[in-house]
Amino acid sequence: MRIARQLGISRTTMSKALASESPPTFQTPERPSAFDEFESRVRVLLTEFPTMPATVIAERVGWAGSPSWFRKRVALLRPEYSPKDPADRLDYSPGDQVQCDLWFPPVRIPTGTGQWASFPVLVMVASYSRFITARMLPNTAAGEPPAPSGAALRRR
Repeated sequence: MRIARQLGISRTTMSKALASESPPTFQTPERPSAFDEFESRVRVLLTEFPTMPATVIAERVGWAGSPSWFRKRVALLRPEYSPKDPADRLDYSPGDQVQCDLWFPPVRIPTGTGQWASFPVLVMVASYSRFITARMLPNTAAGEPPAPSGAALRRR
């Protein structure tokens, strides 16, 4: 069995692998965890104090094992007891959304032949990049606003 020699495995292992209908899998049997006996007490503390540090919880429940492992297990439980964030967090993709608004500047500008007027400005902000652009609308009676090709004011 040249393949077994090349792979550095036993010929018996190679024979079993060739005879098998599927690739071999290794499954670790489920065993109880050292954390299991502390979990109910950790849950009681998290119910009352959802932001309590894991190190303090470990002291209160009498944990003597690995602190980092205990912190990981508490981190898995904590979202169940943390209060919901009241702020709505939104994620934007590039080109996904632009917020448009009209701004009515308090300044009057000359329109020719001695006349002065104040025109609205269409302000557009890209939600993803926060790129701001604006365009003055010379005629408020127009049915549709112009295409968003105004001069760039600033970029945050």
